[in-house]
Order: sequence, then structure tokens, then C-alpha cells
Amino acid sequence: MIFRQFVDDDLGCASYLVGDEETHEAVVVDPAYAIEPYLAAAKQEGVRIVRTLETHTHADHVSGHGRLALEHGISVGIHPAAEVAYEHDPLEDGREVVLGNVALRVVHTPGHRPEHCCFAVIDRTRAEEPWLVLTGDSLFVGDAARPDLAVEAVNGARELFASLQRLLELPDGVEVFPGHVAGSLCGASMSSKASTTIGFERRFNPMLASSGEHEFVSASALTRSPRPPNLDRIVELNRGRFVAAPTPLEERDELEPPILDIRPAEVFGAGHTAGAINVPLERRGFATRAAFVLLPDESPLIYAATREQAEDAARRLHAVGIGELQGYVLGAAETETLEPVDVDELDRLVAANAVEVIDVRELHERDDGFIPGSRNIPYRLVREYGDELKEEGRPVVTICESGARAAVAASVLAASGVDARPVLAGGMRAWEARGGATVGFRRCGS
Repeated sequence: MIFRQFVDDDLGCASYLVGDEETHEAVVVDPAYAIEPYLAAAKQEGVRIVRTLETHTHADHVSGHGRLALEHGISVGIHPAAEVAYEHDPLEDGREVVLGNVALRVVHTPGHRPEHCCFAVIDRTRAEEPWLVLTGDSLFVGDAARPDLAVEAVNGARELFASLQRLLELPDGVEVFPGHVAGSLCGASMSSKASTTIGFERRFNPMLASSGEHEFVSASALTRSPRPPNLDRIVELNRGRFVAAPTPLEERDELEPPILDIRPAEVFGAGHTAGAINVPLERRGFATRAAFVLLPDESPLIYAATREQAEDAARRLHAVGIGELQGYVLGAAETETLEPVDVDELDRLVAANAVEVIDVRELHERDDGFIPGSRNIPYRLVREYGDELKEEGRPVVTICESGARAAVAASVLAASGVDARPVLAGGMRAWEARGGATVGFRRCGS
């Protein structure tokens, strides 16, 4: 058997190439929009990709099944409950997709979405029992899928509980390869480890430790992770007509907003074009953060240090459904700065009541403490408050756990005309380390 795992570190998504050495045929499971790695791997392994298999209709990234179909004539298999608009091979529970001595057995596992399926992989040169299982968005390493993206959370959690029981019928030695690792919004506590076993998860996964359905539903349905940005748009792209390859990225001479500056926050702060929003490419989760702060109908112009960085950014943006890009620029008039605030200066400003502190973490992150008097607006929502904060007229300091999200938020507010500065070096960690005052849980506006 030929088996390759591909992990998108930016989104925390995993996909797979499974093939047979004798027939030289292979399938791709849950392909990313950038299909080039699968084509290269197939060529290296000496196999021909004959089919795409989708565990479900993805909500956090654009699938590459359309490109594989349009560019290479590769058919797509998905469960009928997906109700997709494209021509497809319906994958019913129990069916086997056979590649010589290798078979992928469909296990219908609804919960995350009604059509969700896992694929138990059998290598008949070894045994008739599954060797490994591709669990998609059902069972993760150390966690289980969220049930609230396609149906009402409680109903989804009930279906997910039953689906996980089916997976637990597999022997302990069966290897588990999930559709996501840490960094994805589809599970809050998943590990960065790329695989596990049924036996290990049975013993140590907290989501499998519940005494019954009621306890599981109570824990699963109360997810606190934000919904993936562009969720509805991405689902419709993945359910609809095949999405073709993007148009080549071109260099531009003129600046046209919105401008997405992908340079490091410190470089952006030292000098940038007025009105630019800064989402550093160097940070993991670049595409997700960019999708949160850009408006759905915006076509950004990428401001980069090199063409290679611009093309990398474009590839990641395409993956989250931001397909229309103006192009990129490598240099322009840098007329504005965004000077960071360190925690010593922040302490003086807070004591003098000279600024409004905007805590841009998620609400639940404040449970362990926050700066007294600070206001909670998650970074992904600050653009909605730009006009309000500008009208209030007070200088703003943004802060998060380490500084990354604070920098993004400050750039968004500054682009809206707010006098905003971020705490970059350490964020709340640095504030607490120097003995800065914190208090317990406080909801926005209370």
C-alpha cells in the first residue's frame, strides 16, 4: 500500500494519498485547493490518481476536487446527504472503493455534517481487517469534531456520539489519521500530533471518556471556538460547480484599497501605506486571520516584501475562499507608523486613564484574568467597531495573549481612523509577569 499524509500548517488541515503498488492507482482524500503536492507525490510513487474522496463538504477551506476534475478528469466521491450540485459518485455506508489489494471502506459518521464519512483502509496483502482509518472531521487526536457548523449543536452532538461509538468498534491497534490537527477551528483541544490509534484515544481522549450520550452532548455542544470565516461561502463553493484554478497573480504599480500588508508586525509598524491592514504571513493561521478581518466582498491588494511571499499569501487566501485578488505590490510610499506599547508604558497610561484598553482575545480567554476596565472585542470583530471607536475619540491600546492578534487589531482600527497602538512584546503574558493588575471574568459592557 502507498500512503502519504499532507498537512497544511497554516489551516491545520490534513489530506491523504492512498494507493496500490500493483495496479498503480491511487485516490486523494480531502484534497486542498492547491493540488500540486498530490500530483508530485503521485508521480514520485508511480501511481495514477483515479478518484477523489471527500469525507464531507468542508467549511474552512476550498477543496481541490474541482481542480482535479477539471484539469485531470478525476471523479469525485461523496455521501449523497451532501446534496452537491456537481456530478459525483455516491458513497453509501459499507461500500468499498477498491484499488487492487487496497480497499477504502465507507463508514457513515454524521455529526459534524450529515454527510460525513470516515474511510477504513484495508491492505489485503496484510489482513482483511482495517489497518488505519481516515476520520476526517469526526475523531481527532485528543478531541472530537464540533457539531454546530451544519445543524443545531445538540442534534449534531447526538449524531456525533453515535458515530464515535462506531469508530470505537475498531480494534485498538488501528491507526487514526484525522482531517485536522492543532490550529484548526474545528476542534478546540486537538493535538498537533498528526496521528494516533483507536486504543490510545479510547484511553486518553477526554471526549471519549463521557459516561453516556447526555454527558457527551453537554460537553460537545458547548463549543467556544469561533465559526470559521467565510463559512457559508466556502460550503457553497464546495457543494457547487467545480472551482477552477486561480488566475495568475500580477504585480501592480498603483495602490487600490483594501491593502493587505503581509510583512511582520514590527516592519509594518515602522512604516506602512495609509489604510493598510496588517496580517503577517509569518504567523500560523495567516489565511484564517485575513479572512476574519477582510469583508466578504473585498478583493485585497497584497503588499509584500518579495514576489515569493505574495504568491504564498495568495495561495493561502485562495484556500479560504478569497479568490479575487487585485495583485501585489513590493513597494510604495510608507507614510504612517504604528508604534507599539510595552507593558510599562501601558501601566502608566492605564493609571492615568489616558487610553481605552481593548482586549482582542476570545471571551473565554478572559476567564483567567484581564486588565481592569478593559473592553473585550475579539480581533475578528474589531472592524465592526471602527466607526464607534473613532467617534468616541479616545486613544486605544489593543492587547491579546502574546501580541499577534493585538497587532492585527490595531492595524484594522488604525485603517479606520482610530488612534490605536498594540502591545506586541508578550501581551497579557508580559503584563502578568510584571505584576500588572488583573481581575476575574467580565463580559463586554458589564
